[in-house]
Amino acid sequence: MENGEKASKILIVDDEPGITRIMAESLRQSGYEVREASSAEEALRLLAREPADLLVTDLRLGAGMDGFGLLQAALADRPGLPVIIITAYGTVEMAVEAMKCGAADFIRKPFKMKDIRTVIDCALRRRKGTSSGAPAGGGEDGPRFGVLIGESPEMQQVYGWIDKVAKTDATVLIQGESGTGKELVAQAIHRASRRARGPVVALNCAALPANLLESELFGHAAGAFTGATGRKNGLFIAANGGTIFLDEISTMDPGMQTKLLRVLQERVVRRVGETEDIPVDVRIIAATNDSLEMKKDAGAFREDLFYRICVITLEIPPLRHRTGDIPLLAVHFLRSQGIQLGIPLVLAPDVLPTLQAYAWPGNVRELENAIACAAALCHEGCIRASDLPPRVARAAAPVLAPVPVPVDVPDGAPPQPLRDFLRDKELEYMEQIIRQTGGNRARAAELLGISRATLYRKLPEEGAPPPVE
Repeated sequence: MENGEKASKILIVDDEPGITRIMAESLRQSGYEVREASSAEEALRLLAREPADLLVTDLRLGAGMDGFGLLQAALADRPGLPVIIITAYGTVEMAVEAMKCGAADFIRKPFKMKDIRTVIDCALRRRKGTSSGAPAGGGEDGPRFGVLIGESPEMQQVYGWIDKVAKTDATVLIQGESGTGKELVAQAIHRASRRARGPVVALNCAALPANLLESELFGHAAGAFTGATGRKNGLFIAANGGTIFLDEISTMDPGMQTKLLRVLQERVVRRVGETEDIPVDVRIIAATNDSLEMKKDAGAFREDLFYRICVITLEIPPLRHRTGDIPLLAVHFLRSQGIQLGIPLVLAPDVLPTLQAYAWPGNVRELENAIACAAALCHEGCIRASDLPPRVARAAAPVLAPVPVPVDVPDGAPPQPLRDFLRDKELEYMEQIIRQTGGNRARAAELLGISRATLYRKLPEEGAPPPVE
């Protein structure tokens, strides 16, 4: 927690004192204020005396009220209280039922403390975000500037840049990999600027050929070219008093670069097929996933335009450099998918570590698509790591240590035929791999690089026929 921030109050309820003690000590070390209860009735008494910011309860609480009863009673008295249910007997059906009853999350034992801390952090952030009326998932005040999500040091730096840049009218170049949210940053700058009440329009310069790009930006007169049946105002006129966002500006051809330079210098545009200049008051924000400086040095981008565009340059970090934001983003996209599908969605404990282990070459856009894929494939609203796209799920797959194959030939013993020796060692190796995977033969076959049918043929389970493939 940041200095000066009031510690969140967490109430832990479990009829096993060892569990509550371990959780409480770990959470206190993370800066939370923690109370403990061994029954639902005791928890309700503590809540009546002093409200909590979050409740963590086991599902089975011995005699008396269970975790579901505590969930319903706590929410009836304090709507909006985040409640996380933990249990060693969880099923997908129970998780869905818990979410329908208002639980913030559902975690199965055994769990790692870092996983439950992540879930608690996300639940508290969502609560603080929704209490201010902002969309959930964007940290203490919801999404920053209405569109951006992230609390990492890298994103805090971006927020600081936006605050400063928005106070000026200077032209801005936003650089970053594809999918990092460059257009969202442009929108944030516009919304925080004096032009916020004016229009903001966007155009991908790579999406149109040069002749159509000129018409789209500056407009055209009737009859200016084949198909121009009437006068059309371009995006610069449409954005008058506001902001125009030019994405992929590095793809603009030299002729269009010259015409854009004139707009920046003279603050006027001319429709295609006309001779009259039209004054415009527009702020330009450009973006590229290339190095515009390298394009300039190679002669592919005008040097004079380069210096006009790069008055202020912002670098947007890739998602792999701010993995601490992945839980916030995942929860935000999860809620969006839940709304679209009309069902409550939850993340199994193995999902967040898997998401954070992946490099995300497609950045935030790829993460959004991965959550959408998992939401479509998951069973009864519970997303597991196996529901994610295979390239993402593989990122967190355990790498098994090589299994030593001992060779023990007693002195004086007759040599074993090589074929028999290799067969015995092959079977021994397969058995060890199966033990390492906890008896999961499908996973063992995958690691061995053979089909399940081959594994069953070479090492069948007792009394079980091999699968048909």
